[in-house]
Amino acid sequence: MGRRSRVRRLQQQQQQQQRPGSAEDGAEDGGKRSGAGWEGGYPEIVKENKLFEHYYQELKIVPEGEWDQFMDALREPLPATLRITGYKSHAKEILHCLKNKYFKELEDLEVDGQKVEVPQPLSWYPEELAWHTNLSRKILRKSPQLEKFHQFLVSETESGNISRQEAVSMIPPLLLNAHPHHKILDMCAAPGSKTTQLIEMLHADMSVPFPEGFVIANDVDNKRCYLLVHQAKRLGSPCIMVVNHDASCIPRLQVDVNGKKEALFYDRILCDVPCSGDGTMRKNIDVWKKWSTLNSLQLHGLQLRIATRGAEQLVEGGRMVYSTCSLNPIEDEAVIASLLEKSEGALELADVSSELPGLKWMPGLTQWKVMTKDGQWFATWDDVPHSRHTQIRPTMFPPKDPEKSQAMHLERCLRILPHHQNTGGFFVAVLVKKSSMPWNKRPPKLQGESAEPRGPVQPGPADPMGKSVSHPLELESKPAAGISDTEATERAENLENNGNKKDGVCGPPPSKKMKLFGFKEDPFVFIPEDDPLFPPIQKFYALGPSFPKMNLLTRTVEGKRRQLYMVSKELRNVLLNNSERVKVINTGVKVWCRNNSGEEFDCAFRLAQEGIYTLYPFINSRIIIVSMEDVKILLTQENPFFRKLSSEAYSQVKDMAKGSVVLKYEPDPAKPDTLQCPIVLCGWRGKASIRTFVPKNERLHYLRMMGLEVSAEKKKERGVPTSASAASPGAPEDQLAAEQGAG
Repeated sequence: MGRRSRVRRLQQQQQQQQRPGSAEDGAEDGGKRSGAGWEGGYPEIVKENKLFEHYYQELKIVPEGEWDQFMDALREPLPATLRITGYKSHAKEILHCLKNKYFKELEDLEVDGQKVEVPQPLSWYPEELAWHTNLSRKILRKSPQLEKFHQFLVSETESGNISRQEAVSMIPPLLLNAHPHHKILDMCAAPGSKTTQLIEMLHADMSVPFPEGFVIANDVDNKRCYLLVHQAKRLGSPCIMVVNHDASCIPRLQVDVNGKKEALFYDRILCDVPCSGDGTMRKNIDVWKKWSTLNSLQLHGLQLRIATRGAEQLVEGGRMVYSTCSLNPIEDEAVIASLLEKSEGALELADVSSELPGLKWMPGLTQWKVMTKDGQWFATWDDVPHSRHTQIRPTMFPPKDPEKSQAMHLERCLRILPHHQNTGGFFVAVLVKKSSMPWNKRPPKLQGESAEPRGPVQPGPADPMGKSVSHPLELESKPAAGISDTEATERAENLENNGNKKDGVCGPPPSKKMKLFGFKEDPFVFIPEDDPLFPPIQKFYALGPSFPKMNLLTRTVEGKRRQLYMVSKELRNVLLNNSERVKVINTGVKVWCRNNSGEEFDCAFRLAQEGIYTLYPFINSRIIIVSMEDVKILLTQENPFFRKLSSEAYSQVKDMAKGSVVLKYEPDPAKPDTLQCPIVLCGWRGKASIRTFVPKNERLHYLRMMGLEVSAEKKKERGVPTSASAASPGAPEDQLAAEQGAG
């Protein structure tokens, strides 16, 4: 390694000598390229694209007289935005901490000659839970003056209390207007910032550990699904399932309703489709160089198929949000117009103009033209020569009939332009389903089962025309875009094979039916009701009779079960009835981990911090009420002796048997200066000492909320455990043995 680093240093020195400007010159220039036109070995991308300007000027997407402002905004880097996780009870505490500490420190600060503006709340986001600043992400990462603020953002993001999300990306979940009882499908979910917003909406009431609704988050890319899992895990929800399918033909799932299998229709669907991304030029500067209309022409068909598949799976009365980070009407209004036309009145655009007061947007276009990559324009489908018919399709043009076009109300779509509120470019449309799609109205009866459908999940009158939702395994009389005969056959085969699988085992789909790419997932196995594993756990933690033990699952069919997970009863229903047709990547929240020497402590399983908020309402034993000072001691010292705790905590812990414990802090309303949100921590009661099992970033979060800032140096001095093993639920046996015998 020594030789390599010497060579690297020598190369850097040579490069430095070759540059005309010194390092200081570069810094004064605000980090712009030096005279040689190179920075870090890469040529700077010129933010110019004549075809882009010609195209959008011709389409008149920007109001008269604002074109220069629009282009100037696109050339500026995107400001950093953050969102405070709304469902956690300590969102108010984080907001208080941000406003009174970190934002105050940014006042009168200058970075690279640029005055730092104090972050401002996004005017249209509820309860001041989203903020934006004039700092770009690059400056945040690189500036020493902002190191503390950056560390805070990274740490809080890891522990799930803050999401660093682009402002416009927060709009679709807000317009979806999801409630805790809604069944939600996120069709193209990765990387997962919108999915986390939806999970927060399910958990709007923190006192309800298992909301009736759930989120099924899908992505076609297997690797990106794991990114999605990581994002969702930060929130520790039992109501999320990550699946891996092509959204344009995502399987129709079924659920058990009073012993009958019925189609699962979703109350809310988020359809944030793959797009050319020309609204993201401020952060993805590659788009300047690569932009052409060809991207939009190639993606239009896929976008329409995904939107159609979403509309089919929406319940009557349900709401679907279609969004793209593209400004191009071929990917935006053309898809919506085509979907409305083929729905024959089953779908309509909702007027959401008053739902986000403070948000500036442009109404959707009602007229547009199609341009090829070499600049040739076509106003109607009739103008397109036969040789272009594979590249340009009739669905890309606005409706011919003016009356039909007017009835669609395309002006109800929202287009967000970058210069209006210093954001990225975005498009969003909200669709409401009035009746079944035309090709779903006459399902054939399946043997021995009534074809009578289940009504909408939302309370409401049944459709007077009898045009209700169809059977899950329907063979559509008129095939829709994205649905093939093979899928219909597969559905019928799945019905026949349903009786052949083991009870409670939800494995990945067999390879004959569906090709598996990426990792082969372990099965999901529900714990049987009479399993001897559960009674010792129930007794040790004195779980109440209402504890839903049927919802406990593990990932092993045979051998020792090391982790126990928990899902909501609605997701259990989905898992058990669809193991043959859906590839599940991950679901549930971890609640218990096997502790290898735990048998001697009456229970082989200890509590896991990530699922403690789900589990806590059911636990009636091994709870220690602690003060704020106790929490500070527990989080800053490795294995504090009982004597270090307050007398109240000491009296509770001294006669308790060894093993896993719950440490609960209750805020005191009479002391408004102290932390005003409850904290629940997992711990271990050893021989004479006690310790917490809390991930590093979560520790730092709680300490910050109590007014303690622990920097990297202080961590070592105070003995805050920074190793992953201290946080990890699956800690090695020898470490656990040391903890259990501590003191």
